[in-house]
Amino acid sequence: MTEITLVEAVNLALMHEMERDPAMVILGQDIGVNGGVFRATVGLLEKFGSERVLDTPLAENMIAGTAVGMATQGLHPVAEIQFMGFIPPTIDQLISHASRMRNRTRGRLSCPMVLRAPYGGGIHAPEHHSESTEAMFAHIPGIRVVIPSSPTRAYGLLLAAIRDPDPVVFLEPKRVYRLMKQAVEDNGEALPLDTCFVLRPGSDITLVSWGAMLHETQQAAEQLAGEGIEAEVIDLATIKPIDMETILESVGRTGRCVIVQEAARTCSVSAEIAARLAEEGLMSLFAPIRRVTGFDTVMPMFRLEGHYMPGTERIIDAVRQTMEYA
Repeated sequence: MTEITLVEAVNLALMHEMERDPAMVILGQDIGVNGGVFRATVGLLEKFGSERVLDTPLAENMIAGTAVGMATQGLHPVAEIQFMGFIPPTIDQLISHASRMRNRTRGRLSCPMVLRAPYGGGIHAPEHHSESTEAMFAHIPGIRVVIPSSPTRAYGLLLAAIRDPDPVVFLEPKRVYRLMKQAVEDNGEALPLDTCFVLRPGSDITLVSWGAMLHETQQAAEQLAGEGIEAEVIDLATIKPIDMETILESVGRTGRCVIVQEAARTCSVSAEIAARLAEEGLMSLFAPIRRVTGFDTVMPMFRLEGHYMPGTERIIDAVRQTMEYA
């Protein structure tokens, strides 16, 4: 079994599914001849041809709208937006059409499309290249939002997203595109959507995160173990809908929770998890829920990225403050 990176796992899943499903097509700017800005689609044009691998103009609204049209007519499109900072033009197509196609047609049509985009900071990119606005999509009824954190998750979750009968926004943490390698078997087995993954068991506190921030969160958990604090680490994986059952079960055992995200703080996914814990798990809590987040500002240029993005020390500080409660 070959060890591959996260972006190679994305390519492997696309390759596998295009071989399995002749109705699958991919489209986006520079995905064909150039193989994608991060090389996620390299080799697909040569293997499947220009009728199934479509280079498009730089027009995000058109890319999303074309995918909606394809999906309603029997194809299974996977559209790529080069960077999340350029994704807002797709919102009209997702809110006005993709998300409500099943409801609008009373079940006669669904919209089996995937909108892929690299997201997040940490690679010293210019403005509009480092956004983390997953909460914007999570707020849209009818849209499923998925974020992998590792090569194995990327392979299995992308297969599941492509096979889902309804629209999925699949956000890839580009900071970890090539950070790690894992052995990934190209066996076509999808991972379950709408399910959290427990990455590390623990009994003292629950740490919930997703995407690239799981790297720092797991580092924090390892350091805290040296202080005698056993943190359970949960990979949220599906941002919408949230698997609250797994989170509530964990917090029911630990009594404490810290949520870690790269995104801005206000009205974010961490706010939703904290609210649900307060509504459904209040009697389990020994301490207030804490959040370690980005700031309510535009993502800064690279010299300030390290200040904006939660680091291991900020996570450890939040855990220590939470543990001070009896």
